[in-house]
Amino acid sequence: MQITDLETLYLSELQEARSVEAQIADAFDALAAKAADPALKTLLDAEVRDAAQHRDRLGELVAAHGGAPRAHEDRTMRAMLDEADRWAGAIEDDAARDAALIASAQRVQHYEIALYGSLAAWARHLGMSDRAPLEAILQEEKDADARLTEIAEGGVNTEAA
Repeated sequence: MQITDLETLYLSELQEARSVEAQIADAFDALAAKAADPALKTLLDAEVRDAAQHRDRLGELVAAHGGAPRAHEDRTMRAMLDEADRWAGAIEDDAARDAALIASAQRVQHYEIALYGSLAAWARHLGMSDRAPLEAILQEEKDADARLTEIAEGGVNTEAA
């Protein structure tokens, strides 16, 4: 797709967001299996379900705008998830591995926060009804990031140190 204006950029980024969520849904299950902290494991498992729901909702939004949901693969997310998997497999100490998993998951959350913040703003400027669901996903990503911080500060980082 050639990007010619904000509307085509918006559709392209919706497709990218769908790819982001699909990759997270696939990758976080394996990361959760490597987590030792029960709260971290629970959060990562919940993120798998949330990402699958977001993927499906974004696919519907893309289709409503006449786009192909699977038109793009977000390579930035692929790189972040590959790095998270590499770290998780390379660190033997449970607490240090959990700290690395949290850092990786927060990188993912921050990327999603930036992505959904932009999409919601563009939807608003374009007068699209997509704004509300995008803002809801944005808030969920912010909440997940805050929970990751709580887990890290609540004991994982101290134990790793």
